Amino acid sequence: MSVEATLGRHLTRRLVQVSAHDVFSVPGDFNLTLLHHLIAEPELDVEYVADGYGRSCGIGACVATFTVGGLNVLNAIVGTYRENLPVICIVGGPNSNYYDTNRILHNTIDLADFSQKL
Repeated sequence: MSVEATLGRHLTRRLVQVSAHDVFSVPGDFNLTLLHHLIAEPELDVEYVADGYGRSCGIGACVATFTVGGLNVLNAIVGTYRENLPVICIVGGPNSNYYDTNRILHNTIDLADFSQKL
């Protein structure tokens, strides 16, 4: 039985490979599929939030959602970058099937143009 290769499975495997045993997240519409992959991995504990985890345990990882979550995590990630801390940040976004549909989605700023988040 072959398992379909997905970005979520790949990210999950890579987090395990770099010894990121815990992943912190604020769940949202555009990261739930990834969170399902992370929860299914027995070597990862998906938790909500903890301060200083990367500093005290070697590597930290967080998952945020599109726009609001990405903006919320921005200051923390800039701080970890400035202090050269080992933190991996993954921010979800709308499925690429939505990009040319001119639809306004949850967690957007009432624009159908998703590129402003990039």
